[in-house]
Amino acid sequence: MKWDIFCRVVDNYGDIGVTWRLARQLVAEHGQAVRLWVDEMAAFAQICPGADAEAVRQVREGVELRLWTGDWRSSEPGDVVIEAFGCDLPAAYVAAMAVRPTKVLWLNLEYLSAEDWVEGCHGLPSLQSNGLQKFFFFPGFTAGSGGLLRERELLNECQAFQADAAARADFLAGLGVRQSPGARLISLFAYENAGLAGWLEALAADGSPSHLLVPEGRILGDLQTWLGMERLVAGDVRQRGQLQIQVLPFIEQAQYDRLLWCCDFNAVRGEDSFLRAQWAGRPLLWHIYQQEQGAHWDKLEAFLALYTQGLSAEAAGAVKRLWRSWNAGEGVGESWQALLPHWAALAEQADNWRREQGARIDLAAALVQFYRNWLSYAA
Repeated sequence: MKWDIFCRVVDNYGDIGVTWRLARQLVAEHGQAVRLWVDEMAAFAQICPGADAEAVRQVREGVELRLWTGDWRSSEPGDVVIEAFGCDLPAAYVAAMAVRPTKVLWLNLEYLSAEDWVEGCHGLPSLQSNGLQKFFFFPGFTAGSGGLLRERELLNECQAFQADAAARADFLAGLGVRQSPGARLISLFAYENAGLAGWLEALAADGSPSHLLVPEGRILGDLQTWLGMERLVAGDVRQRGQLQIQVLPFIEQAQYDRLLWCCDFNAVRGEDSFLRAQWAGRPLLWHIYQQEQGAHWDKLEAFLALYTQGLSAEAAGAVKRLWRSWNAGEGVGESWQALLPHWAALAEQADNWRREQGARIDLAAALVQFYRNWLSYAA
């Protein structure tokens, strides 16, 4: 079957990151033909080694990449059309869907959320003015949702890598990282955050050493301010007290996954890195994308309520306090110190969460299953 996935780059690399992973998995594991339409090919090239940032059309890992321009040219719709994150399909393409002799399954792939209402809305149809139906497809953390993006062998590969100290050391060495014995390894990928300075101060004053790995991104400006530097670039290493800070180059997806697998704690942002940190099975900190009227806070609290189940009241409270502080941009240092006594419990809980979520159907398989069920109904 032929799939068309449409993606507008909104949050730097999050939207294209999710759709690119999904497109590859549909091809590699389900034998589907996939076209991925993206409006910023340069963003795609950042996460796909060898990709042409100027190309109008190219094929990578079996996926056909097409540049989505404002000057839309006619194209035969696929059997399944995914409108990723409400990106609004070209009007001419929708019109072509309406007159296609064979029906098209139109799916609006929504953002990931743990909110209670997701199960009730997942899979619901919406009748359009031209007679087409669009179905809402919600990824999620519960059985009544559309599952999570997870490649078939991801968890096996992750656990084997984490059990192999030599493989981890070789990978880090390839990034120019030499971990000091006993140092806590932390990755940081975040939006601008006024609370960063408080966290860095706490790490620098800690009784144990920490090694902070920071891929190039939006948080570098705040890091520069704290260090009193005009510019930080990949390869820079700075030491403050017990804290060593190292800037890494922007790395492609497979490498970023392994970076998360190497670290003892991962601070992540948005959706793609947020989910990949969960698959790493290590304690994490989420910088959620801010929404108008504070709607993101409900989303944050809904996930925290699920994620902290099974922890003691004290440990759950420490996690919630840190995540709230980080997203509010204040009191992060104090919240971090309050978290440290619960480290062992958090590490165990993160691994349990990974196993629990890994036992559920993954997003790509759920989409294929939904299509097959729809075909039976449509027939």
